[in-house]
Amino acid sequence: PVLLHVRKSQDILLKYLRRHPRIGGIAHAFNGSAQQAQAFIEHGFALGMGGAMTFERALQIRRHAVDVGLEHLVLETDAPDIPPAWLHEPDRRNRPGELARIAQVLAELRGITPAQVAHATTANAMRVLPRLPAAILADAD
Repeated sequence: PVLLHVRKSQDILLKYLRRHPRIGGIAHAFNGSAQQAQAFIEHGFALGMGGAMTFERALQIRRHAVDVGLEHLVLETDAPDIPPAWLHEPDRRNRPGELARIAQVLAELRGITPAQVAHATTANAMRVLPRLPAAILADAD
């Protein structure tokens, strides 16, 4: 699997993905169209939902957060970049600790609990990054 930074590069990445068998991974910072979202999903990718989704004016990203099946979403912070709406100057530096609030926003948008978001997005991350569970267990030792 691969992690693709797809911000403003969806069509270029999809062009190259079509040349390869289903690779899978995460389409990080996804901000494309519904058709592009579906194309990444068909290639085995989960769509990364992070700080950009927390802005009320990010209508397209927020629409994906609701319309795309929860089984195709993962949470991300992109720390230290793409800060969520609640971080303001002078310290807009994003941190992994913001993930719980990002999950809360996704839960509110979908009308489900943060626990449901956490469970689903964790399972999705482990599915699209199959070596992730082993890495987590190795770090725990």
